Amino acid sequence: MMGAGYFMMGIHDITMLYIAMTLVIVGNGFFKPNISTLLGNFYTEDKFKDKKDEGYNIFYMGINVGAFICNFFGAALQILLGWQYAFMAAGVGMFIGVIVFLLGTKHYGNQTEKKGVQPGDMPFWKIVMFILVPSAVFGVIGWLLKGVTSEANPNGYIFGSDSTDAFIFACIPVIFFYGSLYFKAKVEDKRPIGALLTIFAVVILFWGVFKLNGSALNTWADRYTDREITGTTQTVFNGLKLAKEVEYKKDTVELYDASFRIQKVDGEVQKTVDYPVYFRNVAKDKLPEEGATVSLWATNLSQSINPGWVIILTPLIVAFFTFLRSRKKEPSTPTKIAFGLLISALSVLVMIAAVNMGANGSEKVSVWWLVANYGVITIGELFLSPMGLSVVSKLSPTNITSLMMGGWFLSTSIGNKLSGVLASLWDTYDNKQDFFWINFGLLMFATMLMFILLKQLNKVMQEKGIH
Repeated sequence: MMGAGYFMMGIHDITMLYIAMTLVIVGNGFFKPNISTLLGNFYTEDKFKDKKDEGYNIFYMGINVGAFICNFFGAALQILLGWQYAFMAAGVGMFIGVIVFLLGTKHYGNQTEKKGVQPGDMPFWKIVMFILVPSAVFGVIGWLLKGVTSEANPNGYIFGSDSTDAFIFACIPVIFFYGSLYFKAKVEDKRPIGALLTIFAVVILFWGVFKLNGSALNTWADRYTDREITGTTQTVFNGLKLAKEVEYKKDTVELYDASFRIQKVDGEVQKTVDYPVYFRNVAKDKLPEEGATVSLWATNLSQSINPGWVIILTPLIVAFFTFLRSRKKEPSTPTKIAFGLLISALSVLVMIAAVNMGANGSEKVSVWWLVANYGVITIGELFLSPMGLSVVSKLSPTNITSLMMGGWFLSTSIGNKLSGVLASLWDTYDNKQDFFWINFGLLMFATMLMFILLKQLNKVMQEKGIH
């Protein structure tokens, strides 16, 4: 489904785009919880149980190998052939993944066997009627509650946009369903489910800030980062079609204001005669000569910095926790998550320093600020994200492990939406440090909540005889 969806994204049509996005979303819903559950099944035996965290770390690194490589293919194909071919390449990658998965089925043994329907389990038709249908209805209500936003009704939303209203309302039945799992659970399952729901709620704030890598931090890379390359780097990047040539001369270009906000009138992008916008905040002593051409690495390559750090740091993180385990000092999984939130909060301070170094965007700063920010938050991510998958596998009742994995990804989804809301505020802050201070505050709030809850969460882990 995801492969077909990405191929359809290559068709320049708004209707096809919505169909394509639906296929990708539904396909991802089938894929993520089940592949994560399948991995956890391999660590259910007693001799492997204490290695489950490392298993998810390695799994997570594998995901990020693909995330690292794909941006280079995407950049080259976009520069050479256009966006549609970049999307189609993603589709090809999905189909290759299916083939690899099918070729490996002989190694899965009995780990793919379904657990079967247990007494009290909700049948599929009830899930559709009592979760999916109400979610769709609530989404429509959220969209229409104050009327559709338009020129005649500019404030036709509650939480910033009609789509955000629809999303938040659509989540209500799903959140209610996950809450009902706790109240309907067997006595021995109540505390583990309650612990998982607590973790799901706390990590929403992490994902809200972390997922800014595709929006606000991408904007930072594009507008506020020195992307000029020279010498051997320029030769290599130009040869691989990973850089764009930009000429320093006045021409008809899109009009941006002082905060790099594109200017529109009645939906039409305004034009002006000026130098390319990239040069606006280049230091005067670094500006090229009139008519000279410079090479700029493609902005979307910045999306490979985080997965690159994951590949580098995962073996070190795994070795670190293996060393602590050998000394019988390895922290519990919830403790790792708590420290992951704290480390992630510290990463935001790097961006605050970067804003200060660039005089709030008046001059471009080195890409190493972005690299350093991603390096710190990646450590936090590796303490948190694979650990979250691991703790779901450890604490979930056997018959609803996939469902609880879905709960983890629901919290990711809500965090993604929160990230979009945060990113929409980027242009409202004249001082970008204030934007990053908000992010720091959100992560520190999540960190304090997690440390407050840590004693109870660790107690639940001990009751289940797991670490």
